[in-house]
Amino acid sequence: MANKISDETIEYVGILAKLDLSSEEREQAKRDMEKMLDYIDKLNELDTGGVEPMSHVFSINNVFRSDEVVNGDDRDNMLLNAPKKKEGTYMVPKTFD
Repeated sequence: MANKISDETIEYVGILAKLDLSSEEREQAKRDMEKMLDYIDKLNELDTGGVEPMSHVFSINNVFRSDEVVNGDDRDNMLLNAPKKKEGTYMVPKTFD
């Protein structure tokens, strides 16, 4: 293991995460963090010379369509289902005085 985590770092992470760790839990967390950092170091050994940087694994294309009005203003047909109407609009009961 090349990476060593100090007791101060574990204490600081515990404070940030609002954890009250016992001494055994601190030691286990320390070992786990060291293993994670070792794994990241192993990934850093990979040759990524010909790999283009990307933000997503799959290419993202615009899936939106342009807005097109297809039914237009069909007010008269829409008002056929209205229980009450007045001057070409829906009439609803009062909600306040």
